[in-house]
Amino acid sequence: MTDKSNRTPSLVTRVTQALHFVEAETGAVIPSIQPAATYARDENYQVRKPYWYRRDGSQTTAQAEAVIAELEGAKESLLFASGMSACTAVIEHLPTGAHVVAPRVMYHGVLAQIQNYEANGRIEVSYYTAGNLDELAAAVRPGKTNLVWVETPNNPDWEVTDIAGAAEIAHGAGAKLLTDCTGTPPNLTRALDFGADISFHSATKYLNGHSDVTAGVLSVRETGQFWDEICMVRKLQGTVLHSFDAWLLIRGMRTLFLRVERSCQNAIAVAKHFDGHPHVEKVLYPGLPSDPGHEVAKKQTGGQFGGMMSIIVKGSETTAIDVTRFCEVFYPATSLGGVESLIEHRKTVSGEGFPVHPRLLRLSIGIEDADDLIYDLEQALTRANS
Repeated sequence: MTDKSNRTPSLVTRVTQALHFVEAETGAVIPSIQPAATYARDENYQVRKPYWYRRDGSQTTAQAEAVIAELEGAKESLLFASGMSACTAVIEHLPTGAHVVAPRVMYHGVLAQIQNYEANGRIEVSYYTAGNLDELAAAVRPGKTNLVWVETPNNPDWEVTDIAGAAEIAHGAGAKLLTDCTGTPPNLTRALDFGADISFHSATKYLNGHSDVTAGVLSVRETGQFWDEICMVRKLQGTVLHSFDAWLLIRGMRTLFLRVERSCQNAIAVAKHFDGHPHVEKVLYPGLPSDPGHEVAKKQTGGQFGGMMSIIVKGSETTAIDVTRFCEVFYPATSLGGVESLIEHRKTVSGEGFPVHPRLLRLSIGIEDADDLIYDLEQALTRANS
């Protein structure tokens, strides 16, 4: 019989149990919510570390950060009140005139923020096509580039970038690599293991998974001055994730592995069904063997590929919008990564200035019955084309 007395619990078990959390005072297996905005000093008027004011964090937020750090294999993780505030903190810590390399197509909110900083002369930006390492290599400036930004799979085209290859290029130029793998959470893609210096996730999405929290998180392999500066940005801007949202996030992460596994299973079923469909021009999903990023995505996700995809419908832009209107199971709503399936006409949401196909519909595949999702899209496509 094999001796298992020294077995270390798996990552699935550790995250499901929120790192085997037990409250010392009561034995509770669920963390308490610590809502205090300020903390009394001790009898010698010394700060009772680690907190003295809410902008530094709380015990509840710290527990959520510890769970994410475990998921990411990170030295530290830092939670923010939104994904945008986390991304802004990274840009804000850069010196004036810093050179940033970013994809031409990515989440439109972050792209707009990068372009805003660029337009104001705060940073310089060079752009590359997501997934194209040759363009990425041509965009960096050895010794001058400060930050390389990779979103993989990118939103909303789901093109895949080789993180290890991007890390080699970034580090060769003396830059740090930030990855946004929100579409494939860290139980699928641990970007730090592939060489990223900073891993970003919109924790609003898969990490929480219930469409009731907005949050962003940064995780790092190594700390240092840059990390201290980012922490200070969060403190001074007051964008720390509040305790109740952190508590909800811990709740959501307990079922992360189950939720994401089901979403991945549903997504591949939906993608295969509509690949070659008479009303669909193209299915954009790295899980399809025909997708150009399939092999890299397989390596980076362990073959699960995630629950996000897009379809380009045949017909007109109005046809695409009508599909979203006619869905009865999919919610016509923005966001992704929740237990419920969402559909959106991306051009309407991201605006005219964003480079997106006018007939592209972004799908966030949830954990419902896959046959219900397929039938719903079938009937919506039929109605839109009748």
